[in-house]
Order: sequence, then structure tokens, then C-alpha cells
Amino acid sequence: MAVEKTKTTTIILFVLKLIPRFVRKAIFISLFMIFYRLDSRRRLIALHNLQRSFPEKDYKEIIKIAKASYRHFAVVGAEFADMPHITKDNVGKWLDVDGYENYLTANAKGKGILSIVAHFGNWELLPVAIPIYARPIHIVYRPLDNKIIDNVVEYVRTMRGNSLIPKGGSGRQIMELLKDNQIIGILSDQNVNTSEGVFVDFFGRSACTGVGLTVMAMRSGAPIIAIFPARQKSGRYKVIVRPPIEAVSTGNYEADLVYNTQRFTKIIEEIVREYPEQWFWFHQRWKTKKHQIK
Repeated sequence: MAVEKTKTTTIILFVLKLIPRFVRKAIFISLFMIFYRLDSRRRLIALHNLQRSFPEKDYKEIIKIAKASYRHFAVVGAEFADMPHITKDNVGKWLDVDGYENYLTANAKGKGILSIVAHFGNWELLPVAIPIYARPIHIVYRPLDNKIIDNVVEYVRTMRGNSLIPKGGSGRQIMELLKDNQIIGILSDQNVNTSEGVFVDFFGRSACTGVGLTVMAMRSGAPIIAIFPARQKSGRYKVIVRPPIEAVSTGNYEADLVYNTQRFTKIIEEIVREYPEQWFWFHQRWKTKKHQIK
């Protein structure tokens, strides 16, 4: 059921859609490159993260990737106004699906599907595309701090029949949905506090990583598929659906928690290495440190 949109949301989406897409992209790219120059804090976070993640690259190449990342997310922002207008009839103009058979394999198990999603490519395409190619999904979601932007995002994400599950305390609801063979989408690439995650390797550094998806996979036996909408040189997207995997359970809960979370995190690292400019480098992914464990 779609979140009710406010008058402000209606106006924002209407005005943005009035602007031709190529003009929108040019405006957003210009603004994001201004942010790149003026917001030294975010720029330095991105450059530091890239340097630590790709020590083999020289500084010119690091700067090139950082700028490309800003331009990429500017395009994602500009395209957001188009999301409500993508339908079954025109979705082919936006994307191709690579690995649809992997979804069918996971779905045939009848245990529900847990989907690994990251702030990669244009992840906002997924709440639009998945209901077209499969069925509506249930998105684990933390409300944005900006209430105006939050309503815009919530409305667009739910207008195709998707539902939002508030992050935290949602385990029982997710288990019931999986029993009903539903699809759960969980963004799995952000820093969390030590109380919410475990430390695993991500680009050669210890990163505190949420365990919600891992816990649900271990409890339910539901297959996990990673879905990544990677932007191609043509401007269209290739939605990559990875083969389903299942959580390993040896009886050692703590060890299994770390082992499985590491496996799922490695999948995200692999796609980011392939398309480094399409990931959220200006996020403080490695902010939480092991010495903060109480």
C-alpha cells in the first residue's frame, strides 16, 4: 500500500518531471560537483575511503573515481523523478535483467527471499522494477532525517504495492512474511553501531556490519539473492541478480553469524570493485571501531 504523499511531495515530483531529463541531469551534476568542491568533509571522506580500498591506484585515479562517483549519484538523483513513470510497457527502455533465472530458482523453494541490496548503481530502480518482473517487496527501511525528502522517497518506493518495514524490532514480522514466500529487501552496506553488527572484512578493513539479514537467513532457511542495478555506458541499467545462496549453520551461533555476514559482505565488495564509481564512498562505512565494543 502506497504511503500517502503530501502536497509538497506532489509539487516536487511534478516540477522535477516538467524539466527535461537531460536538463535535470545537467543541473544535478553541476550541483553535485559544486558540493564536491565546497563540502571538504565529504570529499575527504570519499578520497580517504578510496585510497584505503584501492592502495594500488595512484592519487589521480582516486580523484577520478571520486568525481565519477559524485556525477553518478547526481544522475541517480536526477532520475528519481522518472521512477513513478516507469511501467511494464516502458521498463525495457531503462534496464535489462541479467540472471532472472536465479530469482525463479530462489522463489521455487517457497521459503521467501532475502535480498542483499546496496547503495549501488540506481538502487531506487529496484522498488519499481521488482514488482514488474516478480511481485511487490517488503523493504526494511530507516526514515530519513529530512521529513520532506522522506515522504518523497517513501511514496515512490511504495507506489507499486511495496511495503516498508521500520528498521529495528521487525524480526517477527519478517519471519511471518518469509513463511508466506514474500521478498524482503535489506540495504546491507552501511556502518552500524557495535550493538547492531559484527566486524567483517570489507576492502581489507574491519567494518561493523549489520546482522539483520544474516539472523533472518539463519532462522528461516530462506535463500539469499543479491540484486545490483549497475549503470552501463549507454545510460541504461543492467540489473544483476546473483545466484541464490543459503546461510551456513554449524551450531556455533556466534561463529556462524560472523561467517555468513562476511560472505554476504564479500558479494557487495565484488560488485563495487567492478563498478567503483557507483558506490557511496562519501559514507563513513568504517566509522565504528572495535575498541568501541562494550
